[in-house]
Order: sequence, then C-alpha cells, then structure tokens
Amino acid sequence: MTNIIKNRRSMALLGAAIVVGAASLPLAFETSSAFATPASASIAGSSAGNSFSSVVDADKPAVVTIVTTMKAPAQQDGDDNSQMQEQFKQFFEQQGIPVPHQAPGPQSGERAQALGSGFIVSPDGYIVTNNHVIANATDIKVTLDDGTELPAKLIGADPKADLAVVKVDAKKELPTVAWGDSDKLRLGDQVLAIGNPFGIGTTVTAGIVSARGRDLHSGPYDDFIQIDAPINHGNSGGPLVDSDGKVVGINTAIYSPNGGSVGVGFAIPADQAKMIVAKLQKNGSIDHGYLGVQIQPVSQDVADAIGLAKPAGALVADVTKGSPAARAGIEQGDAITAVGDKTVSTPKDLSRLVADLSPGDKETITVWRDGKSVDLKVAIGGNDDGKPEKASFKGGEKAAPTGPRIGVSLGDLTPEARERIGVSEDVEGAVVAEVAPDKPAAEAGLKAGDVIVSVNGKAVHDASEAKTAVATAAKDEKKSVLLLIQRGENKTFVAVPFAAA
Repeated sequence: MTNIIKNRRSMALLGAAIVVGAASLPLAFETSSAFATPASASIAGSSAGNSFSSVVDADKPAVVTIVTTMKAPAQQDGDDNSQMQEQFKQFFEQQGIPVPHQAPGPQSGERAQALGSGFIVSPDGYIVTNNHVIANATDIKVTLDDGTELPAKLIGADPKADLAVVKVDAKKELPTVAWGDSDKLRLGDQVLAIGNPFGIGTTVTAGIVSARGRDLHSGPYDDFIQIDAPINHGNSGGPLVDSDGKVVGINTAIYSPNGGSVGVGFAIPADQAKMIVAKLQKNGSIDHGYLGVQIQPVSQDVADAIGLAKPAGALVADVTKGSPAARAGIEQGDAITAVGDKTVSTPKDLSRLVADLSPGDKETITVWRDGKSVDLKVAIGGNDDGKPEKASFKGGEKAAPTGPRIGVSLGDLTPEARERIGVSEDVEGAVVAEVAPDKPAAEAGLKAGDVIVSVNGKAVHDASEAKTAVATAAKDEKKSVLLLIQRGENKTFVAVPFAAA
C-alpha cells in the first residue's frame, strides 16, 4: 500500500492511511482514482429514472471496511510492495515524469495500522480485497456495513495480481455481491465505485469507463479498466459495479498529481479477478506458470524480416538456459504466435496466457520459424526468476562505416572494447561504434556499445561477418534486416528497414 507521489503526476495504490503511534502517514501501496464525493443520482442528471439508489441498496450491505495491523518490516529488496512501487516508479520515469523522494514510512519494529475496503462474495464470509491492503498484516479486522466488527483470517493472496481473499466467521448468512462480465464493458458505460475512502464511512461515487486494457507495467496481469469515478485512499479492494449491480472490477490504483483524485483511476477486471479468487479460495495460493523467455513485439519491420504476413506475436529475444522453453526447443528468433488454441498477438498476450497456466501443465506453443509454423510441446514451469536485468552502456570501438544501408560503424570485440562496454569473454559479435543520426539504425534504436550477435538469425563473430551478412540481406532484396543485439546481459531483436535507408 505504497503511495507513489510525483512532482506533477503520480500513480498510487489505494490503501488507506497507516498510523504509527499518533501520526498518520500515507500508506505505501494505496490504489485509488480520485477524492471521494457523495454519489450523485446519475452522471447526466438527477431525475428519478437515472438514480442508482436501487443498485446501492442491493450492493452496499456487502461492502466492508478492512483494518490491518502490522509490524512494519525493515525494507527489503524482495518485498512485494516495494517491488510493485518500484515498477510503478520505473513506468513513470520512462515517460519522463520526475519522482520525488518518498515520505518516510514506519521504522522497523513499529506497529502500524492500514485501512482498505473489500466485498463479500459468499454468505459464509469470504471477502475479496487487494493484496496490498493486507500485505504484512499481523491482525485483520473487518467492519460490516451494519457496524459489526469481526476478526478475519487471510485465506490466500496473489501479489502478482494484487488480489487477496480473507474470511470472517459470522453468526448469520452475510449479504453478497455477484460477479459481472467485465469483457462486455464498453467505453462510456456507467459504473459505481463503493468503498471507505479515508475511513469516513462507506461512500458511493459514479463515473464512466474511460478506457480498457491499460498496461501500467506492474505485472503479467496488467489489463486495467480506467475509470473516472472518484475514489481515494481507503477505496483499495472495493468493488466497481455496473448498472446491474454486478462487480466488474476491483478498485486498485490512481494517477494523481497530489495523491487525490484527478479522475484517472484503475480497476482490476472482474473476469481476471474471479478466476484468481476462486483459486485462492480453494488452494490458498497460486503458483503461476513460467516459460523462460525474453520477448518483444513483432513490428512490421520484424515481420518483413522473418516472413510473417502481419506484425503479430511475441518475438523471442533470448531463452533462459535450463528453462521450460529451452527444454521444449524454443529458440532465439522464434515468433510465438499461439499458446494452445489461443492466439498470441502481443507479448502481453503471451505473458498473460503463460501466467494463467499452472506448473506442470503440458501445452502446445506455436512458433513461426524459418518461414513456417512449428508446434512445440512445453511442460510449464513454476517460477519467474532468472530474467536478466537491463543495463546501460557507454562507449564503443570505432571502425570503418558499413555504408549507407543501415547507418552504423562497426568494430571487433577487442579486449579493450569488451572492458569499455562490460561484455564478457563468451560473447561474440560486432560492437556498434557509431550510429549515424537520421538513419534507419538510429530510428530503430541501435546505440553505440550494442553488440550485434546475429544477423537474420545467423551468428556473426566479428565486424566483417556482420557487414557481409547485412550486405547479403540487402542483395536478397529483404525489406529489412533483423539484428539480435546484446546490451549488457539483455538481448533484444532490432529490425532495421532497408527501404528507408
């Protein structure tokens, strides 16, 4: 529940406030979209025909307030909340948005309290909320709409999806809300957000669906519904409901200049959440599938280079040694186009489809290789470690330019060049010494210090081989040349078009 505040704009998780002693501080991972205001009868007007009162009457009794007590841990690199905060921070830094220093949180060993929301999905007391609402909790209390306070126990949580299930034992059947179909949501559809912002009491706000499929770069399940219904800290885990009163989302994050609402909030889609919630209710945990590949989009230039009819799929830039992908025979340069009977149009599709699988599942992965589709049988793994981190590079070894076809100067990987750019002895290829501005290589993203390790799927060992391979591609009247480059420990494909050279 970490609040990520930017100088002008910010992404924040909606948790509530944490209290340390008598001081109140913003809780680190809080997800909210705006400052909560009393619900209006409708977005367009206040006539009785547009009132949401019947929906509120039906759903409000099933919305709860969740208060957690935690012993604030020392900050650790592996903490789920700190990782999520860092992912949001990196996302906004990539957009050029400055990120100021965070306000200090509770010190190690101190007691803190956090506030969030949730909703009851079964009469026997199962409640859905965000993982960041209950993370690190030593005690969880739930307050029902009628004021009844009950202790709750954590059934299961999934940090990757930011979802959790807790349970209370009540002496009577509890009111519930039903899942809706978030896939049917259209831009402009009316929605209601229900929760307890800032602990002032259950609040209902109205708005519309502003966008679908928002990717905030926080995990494999990024497919947020963007809404403008005002929500704030404390709304995390509360339901987003449609005009029929069905839950179509779980309020999770906001984009904000000051931690309050500017009308840009994000909710986890119900169709994604209900599957994960069902697994948490049954098993108490989720082990997501793992393939073991680095992937990137298939651009039109990449499609032209590998012979695909259209730019679709996930291009494999690297395969982790010993991973399920390696054991199944997936190779660098393959374009993954399907998982089972489901089409892969983008890298995000592949991440989602693999994450939805369970370790040990047997699945068919379809790849585009050497101008044809190939089906490979894969035994899905169960961890997501081993992906190399990105690194930056400086310098390069100058050499004669390769000519105007791609606009780069290449050099051999001499010991001096390896030392300057930090490349190990086992890497072979041609180092990019210079990139001519306004040429295709620059537009494609090549940088000085990149190492070209293959050209159109064939390994190159020095600058001469790289130049020859590029010239051959041009002679064969290819529309573009596909370069596999190594940048630090990370590998990526770059397609450089010839036509624009």
